Amino acid sequence: MPAPKGNTYAKGNGRPSKYDSNYHDKLVFKLCLLGATDKQIADIFEISEVTLNAWKNTQSSFLKSLKKGKEEADSKVAKSLFQRATGYEHEEDKLFQYDGNILSERITKHYPPDVVACIFWLKNRQPELWRDKTEIETSNKKTINVIVGDKKTQKNLESLYNEN
Repeated sequence: MPAPKGNTYAKGNGRPSKYDSNYHDKLVFKLCLLGATDKQIADIFEISEVTLNAWKNTQSSFLKSLKKGKEEADSKVAKSLFQRATGYEHEEDKLFQYDGNILSERITKHYPPDVVACIFWLKNRQPELWRDKTEIETSNKKTINVIVGDKKTQKNLESLYNEN
């Protein structure tokens, strides 16, 4: 039985979808590799985030491309963070000038571990061991766990609770 006239939301009578698997699947993968968010992807496709989420639910190839692109981008960033945290080296061509001649020499460039990358890595991978956590014992023997970012704030809190 056909849908009643005037009902634009009945199955088959809605506005045609803008989705095109030949175009959108390839493009969403590339956009995710560049770090685009769902909001940015929706803006590029000139659709709402609601529509983008509908495509994820109804178009399995679209969702697969989106996930694959995000996983590949995240993997690349994780590898770079790991290299920064542990130190790394790479070869490069160094150019020199000698007696008016340009010379090229292959060298190995070394990068030591980056302390900030180490801290970030450890705080996220092992938060129970590496987070900024301070235990303060009050006069009534209650222990308060406080997570603070700097020693000055930590000392102020300790003195406040020790006064009581």
